[in-house]
Amino acid sequence: MAMAEFISARRDDVARLCRAHGVRRLDVFGSATSDQFDPDTSDIDFIVDFGPAAQQQLFVHYFTLKQALEALFARPVDLVMAGAMRNPYFIEAAMRTRQPVYAPTLTEAA
Repeated sequence: MAMAEFISARRDDVARLCRAHGVRRLDVFGSATSDQFDPDTSDIDFIVDFGPAAQQQLFVHYFTLKQALEALFARPVDLVMAGAMRNPYFIEAAMRTRQPVYAPTLTEAA
């Protein structure tokens, strides 16, 4: 499974957004990691894990990041907080296709 090229091509922009909003890790999952992705109609599903610095203004960081990702990719974004995932069926489905987009060690190694 390969991450959609348009996500990989904007990895530096995503990293900048993640650093600005205190993100510890951002992963893509779902159709954007497969050939099921439709560039005309598909949204992008992300799992986000905010670091401690973002916790005090989590609401602001969450919605500002979501809007910034939607503007960057010019399409709707579903932003799921890692700590809020409870449904075991959803978790299993997300974990099957989950691919890292941003983590400080990923961007430092690139």
